[in-house]
Amino acid sequence: MAENMPEIQIDADNMFREESYTDLKVGSIRKLIPVTREGEDDDSRDVRYEGSASLMTPAGSLPLSFDLEAENLSAAIDKFPDAVNSAAEKAIDELKEMQRQQSQKIQVPGQGGGQGGFGGGGQGGGRIQL
Repeated sequence: MAENMPEIQIDADNMFREESYTDLKVGSIRKLIPVTREGEDDDSRDVRYEGSASLMTPAGSLPLSFDLEAENLSAAIDKFPDAVNSAAEKAIDELKEMQRQQSQKIQVPGQGGGQGGFGGGGQGGGRIQL
């Protein structure tokens, strides 16, 4: 193992079993069930629900991920539309802010490596954290 590599360990006290549900159209919901390090259900922690969908933009598909505060799958399904809309609005606002900041940078000939725009020809998706 390389000297500069950090030691990577799984947090055995924070493990979850995952179930996935999808309508094959709009998005999916992940149910994260807490488990012990032995794989048994851990009733001392709450089940979590997370939603995901893709927002189509002129630059391509933008993945969206968001928490769904719900007690069960039915409630998570009911909360999905508002949560995905909120996540999309936040992503659009972040994209607009990145574009605004990029447009305010002073462009000096010979700098920037010819990438222009988002600094990579539209590959700025790695900077958005939802």
